[in-house]
Amino acid sequence: GSGGFRKRKHDNFPHGQRREEKENVNPPSALMTSFKSFQLELDTRHDKYERLVKLSRDITIESKRTIFLLHRFISAPNGEEILNESEVKLDAVRRKIKQVAQELIGEDMYQFHRAISPGLQEYVEAVSFQYFIKTRSLISVEEINKQLIFTAEDREETTNMTSNSHDKQPHTWSLKVTPVDYLLGVADLTGELMRLCISSVGNGDIDTPFELSQFLHQIYDGFTFIGNTGPYEVSKKLYTLKQSLAKVENACYTLKVRGSEIPKHMLADVFSTKTELIDQEEGLP
Repeated sequence: GSGGFRKRKHDNFPHGQRREEKENVNPPSALMTSFKSFQLELDTRHDKYERLVKLSRDITIESKRTIFLLHRFISAPNGEEILNESEVKLDAVRRKIKQVAQELIGEDMYQFHRAISPGLQEYVEAVSFQYFIKTRSLISVEEINKQLIFTAEDREETTNMTSNSHDKQPHTWSLKVTPVDYLLGVADLTGELMRLCISSVGNGDIDTPFELSQFLHQIYDGFTFIGNTGPYEVSKKLYTLKQSLAKVENACYTLKVRGSEIPKHMLADVFSTKTELIDQEEGLP
C-alpha cells in the first residue's frame, strides 16, 4: 500500500542463502593473506626509512658543528687542539653512520638513498675540510670509504646480528659513499674554503688565499670536465662553485694589487664589501 517500504531485491532470497553469500564475499583467502603480508612489509620499510631520515639529520647537525669548529683553526693559538677535537666529533658522526649501516644490512642501499644522502654529503664536506687543513689536498672517495668500515665491538652487537637474521652475517660491515654524494660534498667544500680564505686574510695570512685559489681552480676544472653529462644536482652545484672561486680570485687580486696599500687589519673588511658587490652583480638579470 501507500507509505510502505519497497522490498529490496535480496530480501526475496532465503535468509540462509544471504548468509552464505556474505561469507563468500570476504573469505579468509590466500589473496587477503598476501595483502596483509604486503602491508606489514611496507610498514616495516616505511619505519626503517623514517629512522634513517632521523639518523641522517643527526649526521648533518654534527658534521656542521665540526665544520664550525674547524673554522676556528686559523685564529686559534693552538691548532692541534682544534684538530683533535674535530676528530672526536667526526668519530661521533661515524658512530651514527654505523647505525645507518646496521639498518641497511641485507637491504639495497639505493632504495633508501634519498633518506641518507643529505647526511653523507655533509659528512664528506666535514671530512674533506679537515683533510685539507691537515694536508692541503683533497681526500679521495676511497679514503673516505675506508673510514666507514665497521666491526662488532662487543658481544651484544654480535648476538644481535646473528639473532636478527637467518643468514650468516659477517662481523664487519660498511657503508659506501656514492660518487654523486662525494661530488656534492666536495662542491659544498668550496664554500667553506672561500670562508677560510677571507678569515685567513683577516688574520694577516697572505699566502693562504693564493694557495686556495689554485686548489679551487683544480676542483673547478674537474667539475667542468664532468659538465652536463653528470647528474643534475652536480651541474647545479657548479654555479655555487664558480661563485666561490670568483670571490677567492677577487681576494687574491686585491692582495696582489693593493696589498701593500691596505693595512692587514682592514683587508677582511675590504673583501667583505667586495664580495657583497659580486653577489649583487650576479643577482642582476
